[in-house]
Parts: sequence; C-alpha cells; structure tokens
Amino acid sequence: MTKKAKTFIGLTILFSWLLILIFTLSGGKWNTKPAMIVATGFMFVPMAVVIILQKVVYREPMKEALGISFKFNRWFLVAWFIMPATAIAVMGIALLFPGIKFTPGMEGMVERLSGMVTPEQFQKMQEGIAKLPIHYFWIGLIQGLIAGFTVNAVAGFGEEIGWRGFLFRELLPMGFWKSSFLIGLIWGIWHMPIIILGHNYPQHPYAGALMMIVWCVLLAPVFSYIRIKSRSVIAASILHGTLNGTAGLAIIVISGGNDLLTGMTGLAGFIALAAVNLVIFLADRKPAEV
Repeated sequence: MTKKAKTFIGLTILFSWLLILIFTLSGGKWNTKPAMIVATGFMFVPMAVVIILQKVVYREPMKEALGISFKFNRWFLVAWFIMPATAIAVMGIALLFPGIKFTPGMEGMVERLSGMVTPEQFQKMQEGIAKLPIHYFWIGLIQGLIAGFTVNAVAGFGEEIGWRGFLFRELLPMGFWKSSFLIGLIWGIWHMPIIILGHNYPQHPYAGALMMIVWCVLLAPVFSYIRIKSRSVIAASILHGTLNGTAGLAIIVISGGNDLLTGMTGLAGFIALAAVNLVIFLADRKPAEV
C-alpha cells in the first residue's frame, strides 16, 4: 500500500469518525433530521480529504488522475440499472427463506414503519398509499432511478472520488480482486460508527457493523468494475446514487425476517452480490486497467 493511500485512509477515518463522535456527544440521535444532515456530511468527508491531499499537499491535477469524466458510454447505463435489478433479485432470494412472505399490499413495509412514526402519521401514510394511482413499488423505482443520476449521484460522488477515485488509483496496481477487497474492507470499517448508531441495521447495530464490512467487500468489485469499464468515477457515483435510491425495493413487498436476513444489506443481498461477482469473474478474468 502506498504512502498516499495510507494517508488518505487515516485522514478519512479520523475526520469521519470525529464528526460522528461530536454528533453523538452533543446528544444527537440517529434516524432524525439532524442525523440526515450529519450522514450527508459524512459522505462528503472522503472528497474533502482528496481535495486537501491532491490540491494542497501533493499539488497534482484531479480531473484525469481521478477519473472525473462525463464522457458517456454504455457502462453508465449499466451503472444506472444494475442496482435496481439486483434489488429485485434480492427480494426473490429473500422469499426463499423460511418465514418470508410476498405481501403486495405492503403490510411488511407498513409494519416496519409503524414504530418510527406517530399513530397520526401512520394513519395518514396508510391512507396515502391506498390513494396512489399505481403501486408504490413502481413509484419507488422511478424515483430511485431519477435520484440515482441527480441528487443521489452528487452525494455518491462525495464518497466515490475517494474510494473509486483516489484510493482506486493507488491500489489498482495490486490487481483487480486484491484492490477491490482492500477498498471494500476499508469502506466497510469506515461505515462502522453510523451502523452502530442504527444505520441500515437498526435491529442489530453491533452485528450489523460486521455485516456492513462483508457487504462492502462484496459490493466493491462491482463498483471497481464499473469504474474500470466506464473509465469514469462519475459512473461509479451514479451506481452509488442509484443503489441508495432503489435499495428499498428489495423489502417493499415482503414481510417477515429481520435486517440481517432481508434487504440489500442482509444475507439475501450477500447472495445476490456474490452471484454478480461470480459473473464478473467468469466473464472477464482480467479486467482492463485504466
């Protein structure tokens, strides 16, 4: 690992975890509006560190070196659609587990949200769902796709310029799979403070912190592959944005299980991502380097 990579990793974890520590010590609670602001700031820490290192410390150009390219190619479309397709696959895999049922009336989603809102908000939510002209699954898909290449992609860029920009460039000489594993491992560890606070695994925050590391390790090769094939960190940002925007599709119409089993970050998601990794391995034994 290069000195630049170590410096980036150290500073990113330091500043990110310090942000969460300040939020926690000030009495902040997760799953609140202030927490959403903090979570957004958390995503932009890697970008801030990259700017400091690339422009101030090393005085090197950013655009070409880090793959900031808007030159469109078909891999941008792959980046846009692969995560919704994966979410649907995750839903199908979850239905194979004991105790998981298909509930097109969204009873499972309603039940999951019932403990997070007031009874009045819960009633209004149910009434709103009943009045929708089309099923909420399709609305969620459309909204997730739109957000995926707009506002979510901007937030995703805050992370991706670090993980698939700076760190990707420094570690790729190790080889595709080794570098992807290491980036995923660090990426997962970086998430630990917000996972422990209740992000993604509110029912099992401590077990979830370990699950998140495994999930990021499985997810990283997909991101690296899109980054290589598209020759752009922007495509990776769209992938990230669409993942965040459509991950909920995996649990909208199912009930049962828990956050360790269902959803994109549960066991069902692990199985789906492992299958995607296998496809990458079989289809392209030597991914081209940028």
